[in-house]
Amino acid sequence: MNHRCVPIVLGSLVLLVASCFAQSTQLSLPRDSQRASVTQRIGITDVTVNYHRPLVKGRTIWGKVVPYGQVWRAGANENTTIQFTDPVSIEGKSLEAGFYGLHMIPAENEWTVIFSKVSSAWGSFTYKDSEDALRVTVKPQPADFHEALAYDIDEPTENAAIVTMRWEKVAVPFKVSVNVNEIVQESLHKQLRGLSQYTWDGWDDAATYLLAHKTNLDEALRYEDRSIQVEERYDNLMSRSQILDAMGKKGEAKTYLDQALAKASPQQLHQYAFQLKGQKRDDEAYAVWRKNAKDHPDLWFTHSGMARVYSSQGDFANAVKEMKVAEVGAPEQSKPFLEGFIKRLEAKDDINK
Repeated sequence: MNHRCVPIVLGSLVLLVASCFAQSTQLSLPRDSQRASVTQRIGITDVTVNYHRPLVKGRTIWGKVVPYGQVWRAGANENTTIQFTDPVSIEGKSLEAGFYGLHMIPAENEWTVIFSKVSSAWGSFTYKDSEDALRVTVKPQPADFHEALAYDIDEPTENAAIVTMRWEKVAVPFKVSVNVNEIVQESLHKQLRGLSQYTWDGWDDAATYLLAHKTNLDEALRYEDRSIQVEERYDNLMSRSQILDAMGKKGEAKTYLDQALAKASPQQLHQYAFQLKGQKRDDEAYAVWRKNAKDHPDLWFTHSGMARVYSSQGDFANAVKEMKVAEVGAPEQSKPFLEGFIKRLEAKDDINK
């Protein structure tokens, strides 16, 4: 071997490596394409995209820097990744919870979005379609100019959001949907095997979630029974009454309502009257405020309740008197609100509207 050639060969190799990797892959140094991430919670499911942000730098991106018809890393440097903490649907197609490499195949009128089971590769150079977990096709959209590539998670709703890649003047969105109620119910089964099973409010919170979403009321009732077994309170008796009412069991619902009201504190009765008002059961609400004021005349908020009763009758003089009594005894943080009500009542404006 000609040892004089070794330095030449090594030098060429160094130059080759330097040209391919102008930035260190071993040291923590600034990179042209900076790292970024975005997370959105849908229900109790987290969607997280980790990526690097290449810059346009005056280049023609689509069809040149990023060729059409070829698998692209959907970012720069290491795999762009997307993680779902629970099962989801992408554009209506099911995808299990997990950590995926995110790739795309650009085209002028339709893009393919790929979720790969391999999430630790460098770019798309070793991508294999046999490792796909899912592919969906979406339509690209025109967008405002973005010098740096960005992922956004837009239009969040109770059970869905739109993940959008934006770069140059192109946006590529795909919809992520979550079966929130199913996932929450499964989660509740697990959570209620922990410390929460020993608290009345753990079971009550689980029951009221199901009630609010009008789902699995039989299980909601079982949860509420467990809550009452731990500790019988106004809260869980009232929740049980509401569940029974939603199930059409009016007689049983009334029995538990009466039990709840018998245990209610003056503050809870005051709030219950507001709840009745929200249900447009005004006469019942005013009756609760009257009784609360009669039974507890020493509490400031019972006077504000009576002010509402008088206001509903058009008796603004007595309404002002009651609200002024309430203002004197109210905590400092409540006084500005009561002052606003007093001004409205003095102007003969019904504060119940």
